[in-house]
Amino acid sequence: MAKLSIIIPCYNEEASLAECYRRTGTALAELDCETEIIYVNDGSNDRTREILDTMAGEDKRVKVIHFSRNFGHQPAVSAGIKNCDSDWALIMDADLQDPPELIPDILGLCRAEHANSVYCVRRSREKESWFKQFTARQFYRMMNRMSEIEFPLDVGDFRLIDRKIMNEFSKLKENGKYIRGLVSWIGFKQIPYYYERKARIAGETKYPLSKMLKFASTALLYFSKKPLQIMIGLGFLAVIIGIVLAIWVILGKIYGFSNAEMGWTSTITVTVFFGGVQLLTIGVLGQYIGVLFDEIKDRPEYIIDEKRNF
Repeated sequence: MAKLSIIIPCYNEEASLAECYRRTGTALAELDCETEIIYVNDGSNDRTREILDTMAGEDKRVKVIHFSRNFGHQPAVSAGIKNCDSDWALIMDADLQDPPELIPDILGLCRAEHANSVYCVRRSREKESWFKQFTARQFYRMMNRMSEIEFPLDVGDFRLIDRKIMNEFSKLKENGKYIRGLVSWIGFKQIPYYYERKARIAGETKYPLSKMLKFASTALLYFSKKPLQIMIGLGFLAVIIGIVLAIWVILGKIYGFSNAEMGWTSTITVTVFFGGVQLLTIGVLGQYIGVLFDEIKDRPEYIIDEKRNF
């Protein structure tokens, strides 16, 4: 019999776990295949571990992976995929912004279309600030302009993937994973499913502005070389400006239409401009070198403390 795994990364989700388990179990009861739920506890410091262990003790379909500390959402999803032996895996969050009730429809669409992946596209984002909605919308469009491959717009990690994609994903060695980008990069047949994203039922977002910026920078650095190309363009622009100013000063001396000694404002402006271009270029290069440094160390993406029901 075919098997479906639900992969749910958790970080301080004690308030929503019981409802998440109840609703997910109700949705899975409608399916005609074997099912399991893989919870990945990403180093939570509330009662998440205790609650998950209780669930695992009462229901053998519940499998739990405990990290040794907080490694982040993407490593948690990665651990779920790599420890999954099912025919399909559906990735969703524990906060129920991605409704479990959609699982039967998503799996049905995947089967009907003989797809390798169904990615869920957000038509709307309930009770999220205009700032988060605007920045998220612009982020996906910027990534498509900057990246060498095309990503689906307004898509998160809520998606179904099959064994073929999971096998290819497990071969990827980089630690700084942008999973929704990597799944798109892997290819095969991927189709959309449109839905309304709900508000969190409890707790606070685990992606404040600082983590959103870090997540965006990881996506950009791992999937695009255009920042380096932009820096080259700025370098050429700075050189051209310097040459034009030098010609202007020389001709002004010869023909007397400028007084170079009085040009302290332009001197300061040009100095600041050139300095800014240099610092910006060094900063971008430093980010790419930092990525290389992290990958060369070849540390594990995460460390597992304990596994239950595997």
